Amino acid sequence: MPRPAPLSPGEIADRLASLPGWTFTEGALRRELVFADFPEAFAFMTRVALAAEKMGHHPEWTNVWSRVSVALTTHDAGGVTELDFQLAGVMHRLMRNGD
Repeated sequence: MPRPAPLSPGEIADRLASLPGWTFTEGALRRELVFADFPEAFAFMTRVALAAEKMGHHPEWTNVWSRVSVALTTHDAGGVTELDFQLAGVMHRLMRNGD
């Protein structure tokens, strides 16, 4: 399957309106997520990891105790693509629903 093309800054700005808490800075979609504790943060990361593997698109992220910092970009496309917004949407739903 061919990788999607990078989105324009205008397309990114339009799409961000549907993802509260996400920003576009330094060439990536970014968000810092805060959980009650380390097990909750790690459980979230595990759920996202399973979805990301199915998508074949993996996040750049770090975890320190209850915080998960995320930067999404499609490195082989040279920018933010539809894949990044799809993965951000998965994270947004999992953060809200916990499932």
